[in-house]
Amino acid sequence: MTLLDLNQMFSSDDQCRELLKRLRWPEGVRCPRCQADAIKLATAKELYFCQTCVYQFSVVAGTIFNDSHLPLPIWFTAVHLLCEAKKGMSAHQVKRTIWGLNKGSYKTAWYLCHRIRAAMKEVEQPMLVGTVEMDETYVGGHEHVGKGWNRPDNNKEIVIGIRQRGGELRFFHASDAKSGTLAQYIKENISTDVDVMVTDEMPAYPKAMISAGVHGSKHKTIRHKSKIYVDGDIHTNTVESAFSLLKRGIMGSWHKISAKHLSAYLDEMTFRFNRRKRSDLFIDTLRHMVTADPLTFENLTA
Repeated sequence: MTLLDLNQMFSSDDQCRELLKRLRWPEGVRCPRCQADAIKLATAKELYFCQTCVYQFSVVAGTIFNDSHLPLPIWFTAVHLLCEAKKGMSAHQVKRTIWGLNKGSYKTAWYLCHRIRAAMKEVEQPMLVGTVEMDETYVGGHEHVGKGWNRPDNNKEIVIGIRQRGGELRFFHASDAKSGTLAQYIKENISTDVDVMVTDEMPAYPKAMISAGVHGSKHKTIRHKSKIYVDGDIHTNTVESAFSLLKRGIMGSWHKISAKHLSAYLDEMTFRFNRRKRSDLFIDTLRHMVTADPLTFENLTA
């Protein structure tokens, strides 16, 4: 869907609400509280009423759109911009694109983008199988001044990347890159029936594999310190290409990300990356937005 298509198909609140209704209740309108059938009220605001629990609601009640004063076409445009931006789009750019230089506020655009990112957080993810690459990278802060794998003297943030070849990508904002932390990510994301786990030679990985129940024969190592980057099928280039995209997004689009909100940007990047070949990326994002829990400004800035 192009931006021109979007403006033609969803130029009014009524058109947007009709799509959201079909995405949220494909089998008919249901009460968000008790899941009973609801009836449409004869009002200009397109409200629904549940006779079972005596609850009046709209299609955006209890969703990411909840309590927003922005017109739905603005929301749809912002969703489209974030979906189509391969390296992400900053809140400043969203503001300029939608409202222009002298209208709207950065705070509104920033909150709008974060509410969309909140819906991009995957709740249920299948375990990764086949050949899986795992690596770590460091973002933000000053250049590394420490030595060794743990780099104790730097103030960068650690991002763990896991990618199944031909499958999904996962990014995590980690507190450290110790074996216990790595083992937990392996347990939660990688099947013990994995064919091959490929990592670099960081000393924490072998112990992490044992703790996570991955047999030692399944763990293959590529020795970057020896300037070996590919040894047949043994490499971490697949996950490192995703790291490259992330860093281009940070440096070229977002420019500055706080440690507090880093996970939200990682969720956005992985959500878009894993759906990059899907023609329904925009629709699927809206589907997540009408099923995800609301994000209040107080919670976002707490």
